[in-house]
Amino acid sequence: MKEAYTVAIVGATGAVGWELIRLLCDRGFPLTDLKLLASARSKGKVISYGDRTWEVEEARPEAFDGVDLALFSAGSGITKQLAPEAARRGCVVIDNSSAFRMEPTVPLVVPEINPEAAAQHSGIIANPNCSTIIALMAVYPLHLAFGLKRFFASTYQAVSGTGAAAIAELEDQVAAIAENEAPVADVYPHQIAFNLLPHVEMFLENGYTKEEMKMQNEGRKIMGLPDLKVSCTCVRVPVFRAHSVSIQAEFERPVDLDRARQAIENFPGSELCDDTSNNRYPTPIDYTEKENCGVGRIRKDTALPNGLSVWVSGDQLWKGAALNAIQIAELL
Repeated sequence: MKEAYTVAIVGATGAVGWELIRLLCDRGFPLTDLKLLASARSKGKVISYGDRTWEVEEARPEAFDGVDLALFSAGSGITKQLAPEAARRGCVVIDNSSAFRMEPTVPLVVPEINPEAAAQHSGIIANPNCSTIIALMAVYPLHLAFGLKRFFASTYQAVSGTGAAAIAELEDQVAAIAENEAPVADVYPHQIAFNLLPHVEMFLENGYTKEEMKMQNEGRKIMGLPDLKVSCTCVRVPVFRAHSVSIQAEFERPVDLDRARQAIENFPGSELCDDTSNNRYPTPIDYTEKENCGVGRIRKDTALPNGLSVWVSGDQLWKGAALNAIQIAELL
């Protein structure tokens, strides 16, 4: 084991890339050097955080020479080109895209759930989808307590999940409406300000979106439940940051509310926020820039046998992306 590592961030100029820089520094990750990589058009851009400054380099195969660890936050296309090249040069890749998540030989890791999987890598480790991670931070501790059978989910996904351009679009639309001007929609197919879009990612032949199917497919792989059934509807909401998920889960064994709350309270990375008598429950604002995901509104489901209904909120840019990737790096 080295005392310090040379780390590269691919997609360093994006929203998740910035959070990777920030969290690496704030968490004191042992760095010998930090290389910021992006597309050719961003080459030469200067990025500063605290008292440190870096110049962005172009993400090319040779940029990974001498790099120990690469945190990828670029599109799947770029990742499929560059991640294998980085791994061939002896670099361990932790990838935030969907490029390798369902590859049988690539571990899909949430450190609080399946840390042992990270050790099985062959150069590439996949970071799960943001809404999947946040949902499982509520579902998995309940699975340990009662044995998960299936669950239904509706997500409430912030525009941060789409990236910096979507954040700017929401800001611009709100400002336009305040001035009685027509809002312009470029990033999304419809106005997002003061609206809801039941459409996250592309639609598939079965009527679900690609994002919705990730909840089932990735959930099965992470939790080791190959027969898990999930039905999900993903909704984009006019919130800047932090996703929320409403979950109705059915379990193999009878459920108990006190045990359910205790399971959440004792699970690393999850925080019990469940006191409806005082209007305490997780909200996106309260869980923005927080490492833990908040879980509340825990109640027995009235439609499912051995069922629980819960609500969870978590920072999409942190636990849903950058923080989870860095926790994997810390695990390694």
